[in-house]
Amino acid sequence: MLEAIVQTSLEVAIVQSPVPTPGKGQVLIKVVCSGCNPKDWKLVVYEGEALNSGDDIAGVVESTGPDVTEFKRGDRVAAFHPMRTSGGSFAEFAIAPAATTFHLPPNISFEEGSTVPLAALTAAVALYHSLGLSNPWMPATTTIPILIYGASTAVGAYAIKLASRSNLHPIIAIAGKGRALVERLIDTSKGDVIIDYREGNEIMARKIREALASQGQLSIAHALDCVAEPNTLELLADVVAPKGHATFVLHERDYNVAAKTLRTSITFVGYVHTGPFQPEPWQGINYNPEGRGEDFGFIFTRLLSKGLQEGWLTPHPHELIPDGLKGLSQALKNMRDGKLSAMKYAVRIGDANL
Repeated sequence: MLEAIVQTSLEVAIVQSPVPTPGKGQVLIKVVCSGCNPKDWKLVVYEGEALNSGDDIAGVVESTGPDVTEFKRGDRVAAFHPMRTSGGSFAEFAIAPAATTFHLPPNISFEEGSTVPLAALTAAVALYHSLGLSNPWMPATTTIPILIYGASTAVGAYAIKLASRSNLHPIIAIAGKGRALVERLIDTSKGDVIIDYREGNEIMARKIREALASQGQLSIAHALDCVAEPNTLELLADVVAPKGHATFVLHERDYNVAAKTLRTSITFVGYVHTGPFQPEPWQGINYNPEGRGEDFGFIFTRLLSKGLQEGWLTPHPHELIPDGLKGLSQALKNMRDGKLSAMKYAVRIGDANL
């Protein structure tokens, strides 16, 4: 099979590799489309090791390993591949655990499906494992404000969709160029607002407090930060209630500015495969070793499938990479250089007519 190995230069070597064999509890998927995420270049560059770093799979089941009963050859599926392992999605065939594979409804294309697994699961881990908020099947019955910084990112957008399903309002969505996307996701009748980060922290803090006050809320106790720049940490330390909880999706940051007054955590999407991520002490993060990540991933991937079928969960806007795997290098470089906003890249690898 053809497989793309991302180099530390972000050039891509397309090589011939053997088709992997699914092991116990695994699914072999013929990849039609793979999603692309910022971590696809970060893992390779930061760790200095060439890798097939793709983890977002959309395609058709080719075969299954022992103890897999939910899937059969020919099923349309999407899946989250375990990060830093062989069998990644930048190839004609990929491996995923059955626990983080889910049926792709007929109303969702393979391109659309490839935008879902990693980002939506990251949002789910952030809201329900890290922050401990009300699950979508038991929506909140009281007002619970939540701040989502980086609301037009894929993780931020999926977090808004899931938070809305959990009746978490008002949603204080921080966005910039991607405002148009966020406007389609929030519910202003429930007090949701968009605040432009380009206005600066002082104005943002005032507008956040005004938005909370309009809903009879004095403070906000839960925040998801998908950006984690120094100024965002300062804002969170200012507007989130003392001893409130802020969770972050980027690992390569120092969060001590926020940790002085807030409970802080790192949201690690790999939790659904490997369990909790233990941060470095200098990051100022409170480590929570609890939870059964594989069970969490199993439950939420099935919920994602249901949400896509029912329409309350929608795929993220995407742009198809020209020339398939040959165009992957430029897509990774564009993400590194910040040239993609409110969109995800999708790379077509196989036959979409399957």
